[in-house]
Amino acid sequence: MRKSFDELTIADDFIFCTVMQDEELCKELLSMILKNKIGKIVRLFRQQPIENQIASKGVRLDIMIEDDTGKLYDVEMQTTNEKNLPERMRYYQCAIDNSAINKGDDYNDLPDTFIIFLCTFDYLKNDLPVYTIKPYCTETKQEFTDGTTKIIVNSTAWEEAEENLKAFLSYMNGQPPVTAFTKKLEEKVNETKEDEEKRREYMLLKSFEMDARRAGIQEGIQAGIVQGFADGSYQTKLETAKNLLAMNFPIENIVKATGLSMQEVKEL
Repeated sequence: MRKSFDELTIADDFIFCTVMQDEELCKELLSMILKNKIGKIVRLFRQQPIENQIASKGVRLDIMIEDDTGKLYDVEMQTTNEKNLPERMRYYQCAIDNSAINKGDDYNDLPDTFIIFLCTFDYLKNDLPVYTIKPYCTETKQEFTDGTTKIIVNSTAWEEAEENLKAFLSYMNGQPPVTAFTKKLEEKVNETKEDEEKRREYMLLKSFEMDARRAGIQEGIQAGIVQGFADGSYQTKLETAKNLLAMNFPIENIVKATGLSMQEVKEL
C-alpha cells in the first residue's frame, strides 16, 4: 500500500519524479553517476509513457532525458526487488529504441542510451555502489559498442561510493542531507509536500491504484468461476456459489455465473 503524502521521501517515485524535473538537480545527479559524461539537457520528461506495438506491454519511464549530443537517459527509482531487473532493463531498452528511430531511418541514427536504476537493494550482491553493464564479446573480451549502457546504483553500499554520490545514497536511505546537493533536494522535497496541487495529484494517483487493485480482485473472482466451468465439477460450482454469496453477490448473478439452479443457490 502506498505511503501517505507526508511520509514520502526522495526514494518514493512520486517525489523523485517531481524533484528531478529540476534540470540542474537532475544533471548534477547524472554527473555523479556517470562522472561528468552528460551534456546540456535539452528535453526532460517525467513519467514518460512509451507505447509499443498493439497488444504489447507499455512502458512508463520515471525520468527521460535527452542532452544536446542526442544521448538519451532513463532514470528509475526502484525500492522493491522484484527479481527481474535484467529483464526490465532489456524491455525498457527495446521500448526506447523503438521510439527513437522512425521507419526508413538508418540504424546508425539510434542514439546512445543510458538506463539507470537507483536501487535500495544490492541486486548483484557484490557490495558495490555502482554496477556498469555493457555488452562485450565473450571470446575476445572486447566491448561490443552498440551504444547501450545499463547502470545499477546500490544505495546499501553508500559508504563505498565517491564522496558526492555517497551523500546522495545516504540521503536516499533516509539519512539527513549533509551536502549542498542533498540539501537542495531536501528543499525541493519539502516544497513538493507543501504544494496542495501535488498533494491532490498524489491522492488521485493513490485512488486510481486502489481502483485498479479492486478490479484485479474482481478479475480473479471471474477467473475462478471460469476455471470452475472448465473443471465441470458440481462441487466446484457449489464452492464458487458459496464464496459469491459470502461476498453478497445477487443470487440471480450467481445462478448465471455458476449454472446452478435458483433453488440450489438458495439452499446454500
